[in-house]
Amino acid sequence: MRSSNPVFSRRGFSRDNGYAGFNAQQQAGGPAAGTNPYATNPYATNPYAQPDVQQGAPLQAPAHTGAMTIDDVVTRTAITLGTVFVTATLAWLLLPVDPANLGKSYGIGIGAALVAFVLAMVQSFKRKASPALILGYAAFEGVFLGVISSAVSTYVTAGAVPQAVLGTMAVFAGVLIAYKMRWIRVTRRFYGFVMAAAIGFVLLMAVNALFAVFGGGDGLGFRSGGLGIVFGLIGIVLGACFLALDFKQVEDGIAYGAPREESWLAAFGLTMTLVWIYLEFLRLVQIFAGED
Repeated sequence: MRSSNPVFSRRGFSRDNGYAGFNAQQQAGGPAAGTNPYATNPYATNPYAQPDVQQGAPLQAPAHTGAMTIDDVVTRTAITLGTVFVTATLAWLLLPVDPANLGKSYGIGIGAALVAFVLAMVQSFKRKASPALILGYAAFEGVFLGVISSAVSTYVTAGAVPQAVLGTMAVFAGVLIAYKMRWIRVTRRFYGFVMAAAIGFVLLMAVNALFAVFGGGDGLGFRSGGLGIVFGLIGIVLGACFLALDFKQVEDGIAYGAPREESWLAAFGLTMTLVWIYLEFLRLVQIFAGED
């Protein structure tokens, strides 16, 4: 299956280039828990099916030995997010953002963000999950988040980080509940809409950043004032949509019998999505604090 989040080319649970959740199941919601989605045509629906040579059957669902489970996903996600938290805490404590050291700390934080981006892109183009790359990404991303969070907490408002964390947790819980209750239905149309909106959003932010670099100030004003609030809310909504796609990825990966090691891909995607949402909340808190 191919899911999506802020790194658009991230590999999903599939042996082909398709989005497994939509290849043969066009109805919303995908395979229902506790059912066998491969009963009628296992070859068409299960990208991890193995040929049954003796019986001459088209394909059979994979054995459960070594298959990914929800516990695997939870464990790997906890390890990845834990790495982000530890390195963010260390960066907060060891990279001071006082006026004498702010430039140096910012430089280290931006450098860490660039390294994290490179590691994420390398993992995105690999055919198999690499725990070393994923944890490396988490470590460097944590350094960046630690520096940025410390600066916002010091120079904007001391309550910015707790508010952003609570907001991120609330979005995660809300989307999870809505997904489990099937209030959110991940279909091909939903996937296409989210991808188009996300590409447009990222392009606008890139243009705004270029204008800010060469023209000074906040560029076109997409990240400050009333317009910044609107785009911050759009960013959070897109992050929530990415979470739904990630939940679909996990659900289908388990149903299709994805190998256990691919639970690292689920952890990778969820971590990137949560980082996206956290940064958008941090930006919103910063804008609101600046208007007080």
